[in-house]
Amino acid sequence: MAIKIYDLAAADENRRFSPYCWRTKLALAHKGLEFETIPWRMTEKDQIAFAESERVPVIVDGSKHVKDSWAIAVYLEKTYPDRPSLFGGDAGIALSRFINFWADTVMLMAIIPIAGFDIYKSIHEKDQGYFRTTREARLGTKLETLTASPERIEAFRKAIDPVRKTLETQPYLGGEKPHYADYIVFGGFQFARCISPAKLLEPSDPVYAWRGRILEAFDGLAAKAVGYPV
Repeated sequence: MAIKIYDLAAADENRRFSPYCWRTKLALAHKGLEFETIPWRMTEKDQIAFAESERVPVIVDGSKHVKDSWAIAVYLEKTYPDRPSLFGGDAGIALSRFINFWADTVMLMAIIPIAGFDIYKSIHEKDQGYFRTTREARLGTKLETLTASPERIEAFRKAIDPVRKTLETQPYLGGEKPHYADYIVFGGFQFARCISPAKLLEPSDPVYAWRGRILEAFDGLAAKAVGYPV
Protein backbone atom coordinates (compact mmCIF):
# COMPACT_ATOMS: atom_id res chain seq x y z
CA MET A 1 0.00 0.00 0.00
CA ALA A 2 1.36 3.39 -1.00
CA ILE A 3 2.17 5.94 1.67
CA LYS A 4 -0.04 9.02 1.47
CA ILE A 5 1.43 12.49 1.83
CA TYR A 6 -0.58 15.68 2.27
CA ASP A 7 1.21 18.05 -0.08
CA LEU A 8 0.85 21.85 -0.26
CA ALA A 9 -0.74 23.00 -3.54
CA ALA A 10 -1.16 26.39 -5.18
CA ALA A 11 -4.28 27.51 -7.06
CA ASP A 12 -3.17 25.03 -9.71
CA GLU A 13 -3.26 21.85 -7.67
CA ASN A 14 -0.38 20.47 -9.72
CA ARG A 15 1.92 23.26 -8.53
CA ARG A 16 3.37 21.80 -5.31
CA PHE A 17 5.70 24.26 -3.66
CA SER A 18 6.33 23.42 0.00
CA PRO A 19 10.07 23.00 0.68
CA TYR A 20 9.19 20.68 3.56
CA CYS A 21 6.97 18.47 1.42
CA TRP A 22 9.74 18.25 -1.17
CA ARG A 23 12.12 17.06 1.53
CA THR A 24 9.66 14.30 2.35
CA LYS A 25 8.91 13.29 -1.23
CA LEU A 26 12.60 12.96 -2.02
CA ALA A 27 13.16 11.00 1.20
CA LEU A 28 10.39 8.60 0.20
CA ALA A 29 11.89 8.23 -3.29
CA HIS A 30 15.36 7.67 -1.79
CA LYS A 31 13.92 4.84 0.29
CA GLY A 32 12.22 3.41 -2.79
CA LEU A 33 8.80 3.66 -1.16
CA GLU A 34 5.66 4.11 -3.20
CA PHE A 35 3.67 7.20 -2.30
CA GLU A 36 0.72 9.19 -3.48
CA THR A 37 0.17 12.87 -2.84
CA ILE A 38 -3.00 14.53 -1.61
CA PRO A 39 -3.24 18.21 -2.62
CA TRP A 40 -3.74 20.39 0.45
CA ARG A 41 -4.15 24.12 0.94
CA MET A 42 -3.26 26.35 3.85
CA THR A 43 -6.80 26.86 5.10
CA GLU A 44 -7.75 23.16 4.93
CA LYS A 45 -6.50 22.50 8.44
CA ASP A 46 -9.44 20.24 9.22
CA GLN A 47 -8.08 17.69 6.72
CA ILE A 48 -4.95 17.07 8.79
CA ALA A 49 -6.44 17.55 12.25
CA PHE A 50 -6.26 13.77 12.74
CA ALA A 51 -2.45 14.16 12.92
CA GLU A 52 -2.70 17.05 15.40
CA SER A 53 -1.04 19.28 12.83
CA GLU A 54 -1.90 22.51 11.08
CA ARG A 55 0.89 22.26 8.51
CA VAL A 56 2.15 19.78 5.95
CA PRO A 57 3.77 17.42 5.28
CA VAL A 58 1.75 14.77 7.03
CA ILE A 59 2.14 11.17 5.94
CA VAL A 60 -0.16 8.22 6.45
CA ASP A 61 1.63 4.87 6.42
CA GLY A 62 -0.96 2.16 6.96
CA SER A 63 -2.33 2.71 10.46
CA LYS A 64 0.36 5.25 11.38
CA HIS A 65 0.57 8.95 10.71
CA VAL A 66 3.53 11.26 11.15
CA LYS A 67 3.77 15.05 10.90
CA ASP A 68 6.77 17.35 10.29
CA SER A 69 9.38 16.68 7.61
CA TRP A 70 12.21 16.00 10.06
CA ALA A 71 10.14 13.59 12.14
CA ILE A 72 9.02 11.86 8.94
CA ALA A 73 12.62 11.36 7.78
CA VAL A 74 13.62 9.85 11.12
CA TYR A 75 10.50 7.66 11.05
CA LEU A 76 11.30 6.38 7.56
CA GLU A 77 14.88 5.62 8.54
CA LYS A 78 13.85 3.63 11.60
CA THR A 79 10.81 1.92 10.04
CA TYR A 80 12.53 0.87 6.79
CA PRO A 81 16.14 0.07 7.82
CA ASP A 82 16.55 -2.45 5.00
CA ARG A 83 16.18 0.28 2.38
CA PRO A 84 18.83 2.87 1.40
CA SER A 85 19.81 4.98 4.38
CA LEU A 86 18.86 8.65 4.46
CA PHE A 87 21.57 9.53 6.97
CA GLY A 88 24.30 6.90 6.92
CA GLY A 89 24.17 6.37 10.67
CA ASP A 90 23.71 8.33 13.89
CA ALA A 91 26.44 10.84 13.05
CA GLY A 92 24.60 11.61 9.81
CA ILE A 93 21.39 12.21 11.71
CA ALA A 94 23.16 14.67 14.02
CA LEU A 95 24.76 16.58 11.15
CA SER A 96 21.55 16.59 9.12
CA ARG A 97 19.73 18.08 12.10
CA PHE A 98 22.14 21.02 11.92
CA ILE A 99 21.49 21.38 8.16
CA ASN A 100 17.76 21.26 8.87
CA PHE A 101 17.97 24.18 11.30
CA TRP A 102 20.31 26.11 8.99
CA ALA A 103 17.99 25.72 6.01
CA ASP A 104 14.96 26.82 8.02
CA THR A 105 16.57 29.84 9.65
CA VAL A 106 19.01 31.05 6.98
CA MET A 107 18.30 29.67 3.53
CA LEU A 108 14.51 29.87 3.49
CA MET A 109 14.58 33.25 5.19
CA ALA A 110 16.72 34.50 2.29
CA ILE A 111 14.23 33.14 -0.28
CA ILE A 112 11.07 34.67 1.23
CA PRO A 113 12.08 38.30 0.48
CA ILE A 114 12.57 37.24 -3.15
CA ALA A 115 9.51 35.04 -3.66
CA GLY A 116 6.95 36.14 -1.05
CA PHE A 117 4.70 38.07 -3.42
CA ASP A 118 4.99 35.33 -6.05
CA ILE A 119 3.65 32.89 -3.47
CA TYR A 120 0.66 35.14 -2.79
CA LYS A 121 -0.13 35.48 -6.48
CA SER A 122 0.09 31.72 -7.05
CA ILE A 123 -1.92 30.31 -4.15
CA HIS A 124 -5.64 29.60 -4.15
CA GLU A 125 -7.81 32.63 -3.47
CA LYS A 126 -9.19 30.99 -0.33
CA ASP A 127 -5.63 30.96 1.07
CA GLN A 128 -4.66 34.50 0.10
CA GLY A 129 -6.25 36.32 3.02
CA TYR A 130 -4.74 33.91 5.53
CA PHE A 131 -1.33 34.10 3.88
CA ARG A 132 -1.32 37.90 3.75
CA THR A 133 -2.41 38.32 7.36
CA THR A 134 0.00 35.80 8.85
CA ARG A 135 3.06 36.63 6.75
CA GLU A 136 2.74 40.40 6.93
CA ALA A 137 2.42 40.15 10.72
CA ARG A 138 5.44 37.84 10.89
CA LEU A 139 7.64 39.81 8.50
CA GLY A 140 6.51 43.33 9.32
CA THR A 141 6.05 44.38 5.70
CA LYS A 142 3.52 44.24 2.87
CA LEU A 143 3.72 41.23 0.59
CA GLU A 144 4.09 43.51 -2.40
CA THR A 145 7.59 44.43 -1.16
CA LEU A 146 8.74 40.80 -1.27
CA THR A 147 10.02 40.62 -4.83
CA ALA A 148 13.29 39.76 -6.54
CA SER A 149 15.96 42.42 -6.82
CA PRO A 150 19.67 42.17 -7.65
CA GLU A 151 20.51 42.97 -4.02
CA ARG A 152 18.27 40.20 -2.67
CA ILE A 153 19.53 37.65 -5.19
CA GLU A 154 23.09 38.50 -4.20
CA ALA A 155 22.22 38.23 -0.50
CA PHE A 156 20.78 34.79 -1.13
CA ARG A 157 23.88 33.66 -3.01
CA LYS A 158 26.07 34.79 -0.13
CA ALA A 159 23.83 33.03 2.39
CA ILE A 160 24.38 29.67 0.69
CA ASP A 161 28.17 30.01 0.51
CA PRO A 162 28.69 27.06 2.92
CA VAL A 163 26.77 24.87 0.48
CA ARG A 164 28.85 26.16 -2.42
CA LYS A 165 32.15 25.57 -0.65
CA THR A 166 31.12 22.02 0.19
CA LEU A 167 30.03 21.24 -3.36
CA GLU A 168 33.34 22.51 -4.72
CA THR A 169 34.97 19.50 -3.04
CA GLN A 170 32.36 16.73 -3.38
CA PRO A 171 29.34 15.99 -5.60
CA TYR A 172 26.73 15.97 -2.83
CA LEU A 173 26.38 17.31 0.68
CA GLY A 174 26.20 13.66 1.73
CA GLY A 175 29.50 12.90 -0.03
CA GLU A 176 29.61 10.68 -3.09
CA LYS A 177 25.85 10.05 -2.92
CA PRO A 178 22.92 12.23 -1.87
CA HIS A 179 21.69 11.94 1.70
CA TYR A 180 18.82 13.62 3.51
CA ALA A 181 20.95 16.76 3.98
CA ASP A 182 20.86 17.20 0.20
CA TYR A 183 17.08 16.93 0.15
CA ILE A 184 16.74 19.47 2.95
CA VAL A 185 18.69 22.09 1.04
CA PHE A 186 17.26 21.14 -2.35
CA GLY A 187 13.76 21.59 -0.93
CA GLY A 188 14.43 25.32 -0.69
CA PHE A 189 15.52 25.52 -4.32
CA GLN A 190 12.54 23.49 -5.48
CA PHE A 191 10.21 25.70 -3.46
CA ALA A 192 11.63 28.73 -5.30
CA ARG A 193 11.51 27.03 -8.72
CA CYS A 194 7.91 25.95 -8.30
CA ILE A 195 6.62 29.34 -7.19
CA SER A 196 8.85 32.09 -8.65
CA PRO A 197 10.58 32.86 -11.96
CA ALA A 198 13.53 34.47 -10.12
CA LYS A 199 16.92 33.06 -11.17
CA LEU A 200 18.70 32.20 -7.93
CA LEU A 201 21.92 30.76 -9.39
CA GLU A 202 24.38 31.37 -12.20
CA PRO A 203 25.03 28.30 -14.41
CA SER A 204 28.71 28.45 -13.45
CA ASP A 205 27.88 27.96 -9.76
CA PRO A 206 28.66 24.42 -8.49
CA VAL A 207 25.34 24.61 -6.65
CA TYR A 208 23.62 24.94 -10.03
CA ALA A 209 25.08 21.63 -11.23
CA TRP A 210 24.23 19.93 -7.92
CA ARG A 211 20.65 21.20 -8.15
CA GLY A 212 20.44 19.76 -11.65
CA ARG A 213 21.54 16.34 -10.41
CA ILE A 214 18.84 16.30 -7.74
CA LEU A 215 16.23 17.57 -10.21
CA GLU A 216 16.91 14.56 -12.45
CA ALA A 217 17.16 12.00 -9.63
CA PHE A 218 14.50 9.33 -9.20
CA ASP A 219 13.42 9.48 -12.84
CA GLY A 220 13.13 13.25 -12.73
CA LEU A 221 10.71 13.41 -9.81
CA ALA A 222 11.49 17.06 -9.09
CA ALA A 223 12.23 18.10 -12.69
CA LYS A 224 8.79 16.94 -13.82
CA ALA A 225 7.02 19.09 -11.24
CA VAL A 226 5.20 22.21 -12.40
CA GLY A 227 7.60 25.11 -12.04
CA TYR A 228 9.70 27.74 -13.78
CA PRO A 229 12.84 27.12 -15.84
CA VAL A 230 16.04 27.26 -13.79
